[in-house]
Amino acid sequence: MSRRDLTGAVDFSVLDRATGGDDAVAEEILGLFVEQTALWSRLLDAPDARIDACHTIRGAAASLGAHELEAACAAAEADPTDRRTEGVRDALDRALADVAAWRHELILRSLKN
Repeated sequence: MSRRDLTGAVDFSVLDRATGGDDAVAEEILGLFVEQTALWSRLLDAPDARIDACHTIRGAAASLGAHELEAACAAAEADPTDRRTEGVRDALDRALADVAAWRHELILRSLKN
């Protein structure tokens, strides 16, 4: 994976502004996003936790510019049916693919320095 694999599911300029362009901080935030979404996405199947899971994933998505995921979570929070949480899963998959490609790019940049 590399930058050419980005789909646009994540607007990394949001992350870049938040980190001031610091690749180490960006990597830390991306790692936390991957860990947090892995944990909370399991709760999308739990009726009692579905809204909380969507809310938490939405906040994480907003912090790094995953606007599609953020919107899918907001829609699922408003109407937490299985159909809506599938939209969250699909958007999460796309965001995670972009995050993986960006993290690969960060690794390549660190090797050049």
